[in-house]
Amino acid sequence: MYYEIQMRGITAMRDTSGPIQAGARRTAGINKYSRSIRRILVLTLAAGVSLLAAAQHADAASGPISNPHIIAHLDFSRGQTPENLALEPDGSADVTFAEAAQVARVSLDGQVRILAQLPEPTGGAACPVFGPLLGAPALTAGIVRDRAGSLYVTLCTGSPNLQGIWRVSPNGSARRIAALPPGGFPNGMALDDRHGLLYVADSLLSVVWRVSIADGTVSAWASGPQLAPSGGLGANGLKLHGGAVWVSNTQLGTLLRIPIRADGSAGPIETIASGLAGIDDFAFTGPGQSASVLAAINAFSTVVLIRPDGSEQTVLTAADGLSNPSSVAIRGSTVYVLSAAYFTHNDPNVLLASLHR
Repeated sequence: MYYEIQMRGITAMRDTSGPIQAGARRTAGINKYSRSIRRILVLTLAAGVSLLAAAQHADAASGPISNPHIIAHLDFSRGQTPENLALEPDGSADVTFAEAAQVARVSLDGQVRILAQLPEPTGGAACPVFGPLLGAPALTAGIVRDRAGSLYVTLCTGSPNLQGIWRVSPNGSARRIAALPPGGFPNGMALDDRHGLLYVADSLLSVVWRVSIADGTVSAWASGPQLAPSGGLGANGLKLHGGAVWVSNTQLGTLLRIPIRADGSAGPIETIASGLAGIDDFAFTGPGQSASVLAAINAFSTVVLIRPDGSEQTVLTAADGLSNPSSVAIRGSTVYVLSAAYFTHNDPNVLLASLHR
């Protein structure tokens, strides 16, 4: 998720009227703030997007991505804002619908099936900052899949009894396996299946958590100002690649690399790329140090290619169907991009494209 806003006073905008049901996501009080803030954001960003779109689309047309096409159009009014995805063996995408607090499966022919509804907090609790802003007290974000087919999902509720990592079994049952601090926002996540560990980026607490799947033990694996929100949304997307944890910082516009030392501890945080304001999730185009990165730039409805030499190229834009893209995944020569429509409110979707290496 990306919100280029000042956060002063937003934490006071909590709903105190009790839980919000899945079919009616926004109360009148929260909606008043959500609509006004979103309207400001949309107006601020619209000019920049329109000025950039034509030139960027021309650039994208000659790039390493071709044949972009939307396979599923989703329903914004039902909270179907797709935030992150994990891929099934048949190519289907398991997707978190952030504002609905749901996990869904989107098939390659565009069929959408809800796999699990995660719980909402009671007593007026909400995911810090972003729950009140969006009018949705519970938000699902990161998702990964293990070899057995279980899904692990981050849930932000602002309540100690619900916030953390939830496992959704293949039969659709869900239970929490690890608690995370209710003052944070657990976002992007990656799975080290070999060691039974999850790495989780916390967008508010400037930390990467490490979670044991076996017993739910949580430790602060890495922290520092490079992960800080700096008045907005900090550490966001997270991937494992080449013996390191990679993290995007949305507010700072950076892509970070944190080496995993031989003893499992975190090495020094390195800034690999900068100038990427609004970066959300990302994916590597292949293994090894020669791989490039495809990154979703949420606010400007673009996907950019970041090469190992630091050069960048816009490869997808709003002209291709993007609407505030939130996540990227790659399997073989197929690129998956989710659009959450947080700002546009128009056409959240799942897009596929072909990758040419």
